[in-house]
Amino acid sequence: MSRQSVLLYRKIPAEQLERLRQEHEVVEVYDHGEAGRQAFLATLPQARGLIGSGVEIDESMLDRAPHLRVISSISVGVDHYPLAALNRRSIVLCHTPDVLTESVADLLFGMVIATSRRMFEMARMVREGRWRQSLESADYGWDVHGKTLGIIGYGRIGRAVAQRAALGFGMPVLYHTRRPVDSGLPANAARAVELDELLAQSDFVVVMVPLTEQTRGMIGPQALAKMKRGSILINAARGPIVQEPALLDALDSGHLRAAGLDVFAVEPLPLDSRLRDHPRVLALPHMGSATHETRTAMADMAVSNLLSVLRGDPPLAAFPTA
Repeated sequence: MSRQSVLLYRKIPAEQLERLRQEHEVVEVYDHGEAGRQAFLATLPQARGLIGSGVEIDESMLDRAPHLRVISSISVGVDHYPLAALNRRSIVLCHTPDVLTESVADLLFGMVIATSRRMFEMARMVREGRWRQSLESADYGWDVHGKTLGIIGYGRIGRAVAQRAALGFGMPVLYHTRRPVDSGLPANAARAVELDELLAQSDFVVVMVPLTEQTRGMIGPQALAKMKRGSILINAARGPIVQEPALLDALDSGHLRAAGLDVFAVEPLPLDSRLRDHPRVLALPHMGSATHETRTAMADMAVSNLLSVLRGDPPLAAFPTA
């Protein structure tokens, strides 16, 4: 098999880079500034495969890549890719499901605990030297065990979060999904409900739906107003699903107790965003899958996907583009 041109636009472990180099010519472009963009575009005419994440691939880029056969995304989400255009061009789009499920679920449930027990606020109190006496009632957090957890989007990660909540913390679980699914839990531990019921009854609402035209902005003023007063919103799916100005209003008014956010409408989070230093917001740098073990597994799967397609074999995980 002849060696082909592969464009790598996210750093991967040396072992995985060597796997690519053993079979193909690899061009590495990691600069996401203007110089990097121009280098990226200059490589497209020869590219047979792309592998990376964090770059918006649009149809004009595909027009520059007449020989492209496969895009291997080092991610589960595929909102950075023009699915219909890929389908028309018969370009295979691969992604990395499964391998990050447990890591993201760990972080999500950690955010539930951290926001309810006000860990980030209390850590700031210690760091700034304001802890000078025993905590008073104004500093107390709230228990997590026994509270109701609502999950919007009940895929692999949603079910993993539900297991942690129901089996580890005795939390009743409500979930909302477009199509019926097995809860993955013992009878009566989890219940499928309509969205309005989930919002009204949950002490914690975890957002885990993919970003689509239907879910963009779905957590806005109306949805937030339906949430139980004093509840907490957790979002580790995609930033544009939540309308950030409406979320800030709900926090400022006291309707929501707190929010835990690992994703934002614009990333990295702009320095002038009020979400950066809002006292009721736990803001994290899109770190759901950021463990050594998981990122290595994602890179391994992405490389395997790309190599399989370029060999003429089916990949481990192709995303349907039709």
